Amino acid sequence: MFIPLEDDLSDIVGKAQRGLEISDSQLAERANVSLQQVQEIRSGGFNAVVVARIASVLQLNAEALVDAGRKAWIPELVEPIEGLAAFNTPFDEMTVNSYLIWDPETSRAAAFDTGSDCIELLDFIKQQQLHLDAIFLTHTHGDHIFDLDRLKIHTGATVFVSKRERVEGAHPFEEGRRFEVGKLRLEPRLTWGHSKGGMTYFVTGLASPIAVVGDALFAGSMGGGKVSYRDALRTNREQILTLPEETVLCPGHGPMSTVREEKRHNPFFA
Repeated sequence: MFIPLEDDLSDIVGKAQRGLEISDSQLAERANVSLQQVQEIRSGGFNAVVVARIASVLQLNAEALVDAGRKAWIPELVEPIEGLAAFNTPFDEMTVNSYLIWDPETSRAAAFDTGSDCIELLDFIKQQQLHLDAIFLTHTHGDHIFDLDRLKIHTGATVFVSKRERVEGAHPFEEGRRFEVGKLRLEPRLTWGHSKGGMTYFVTGLASPIAVVGDALFAGSMGGGKVSYRDALRTNREQILTLPEETVLCPGHGPMSTVREEKRHNPFFA
């Protein structure tokens, strides 16, 4: 299933500007470019020289940002992993991801978010004869938990959420708690900034380590720092990009990627 990148050049620039509280006119002045040139970038245009100049002001990697403008990079295709399934459902003018991870030996499973419609996920559980033990929420924005009630009712699974970001019917958990899904190990890592209680779930025990990152990080971008841009950057660096480079990243929007790819090609972190 091909899923395009969530963010383009204008999205990335806009998120950095909002996070640093830099207006178009301030960006133009500091980058020594014209206001018109900045506004052209913000409107979907591309000029490599201008992009490289504004990258420095916005504390973004210039080469990665220019590649984003040229549409010269997409993450390497993640090979199928037994024990991992991804689901992509429409929500307004975008799509949102949810995931299922299970232990092939015991058939015990966990879901991560619900997307806008969990029917395909429920059908997959039935077809594969899995038992859903838990539903883990990366955060509680509406597009990620839209179908939570149906998933909970049809499976009887326990819902878990960070104590920082509670939702009715979910069990809040403390930082540092660990979980098991069959023989898999699951380590929640606080990656807040986009939301108050954003959680990344690091899973080991399959062929590759996996991190379900929600909206903390996208392939080639990141979720907007709606609560705290600086903390979003910091927690992504500390909690996600310190994971093994082969770790498969499962974001809330856009395609899957790896730590290795993001450390080299994400303008916010390269």
